[in-house]
Amino acid sequence: MPKRSERLDQVFRALSDPTRRAVLKRLSRGPAPTLELARPFGMSLPSFTQHLGLLEGCGLVKSQKTGRVRTYELDPEPLRAAEHWMTKQRKLWEGRLDRLDAYLLTMKENDDGGKE
Repeated sequence: MPKRSERLDQVFRALSDPTRRAVLKRLSRGPAPTLELARPFGMSLPSFTQHLGLLEGCGLVKSQKTGRVRTYELDPEPLRAAEHWMTKQRKLWEGRLDRLDAYLLTMKENDDGGKE
């Protein structure tokens, strides 16, 4: 379990940065080489490749080098794990809020009943 939790932490860390989210959005349309991915961002190539390294380290992207060109592609599996975690959390909190709502309605009904 700690390994899975650590992996999930890495995915959320990767998703916390707008540059990395933009790279993932671009890769959702298909594979792209490093220079194409870096073009829209006003940063040095070494700085940009650190973002790619983080994305690759947590498994959100895979890369393949052909000659001098490294091409990246999206791996959606870690996103599915993050989505699964968020879905479980949403269900948990929806249940808690539903119980709170029911409790508050009961309190209101009991309070209104005493006024008549």
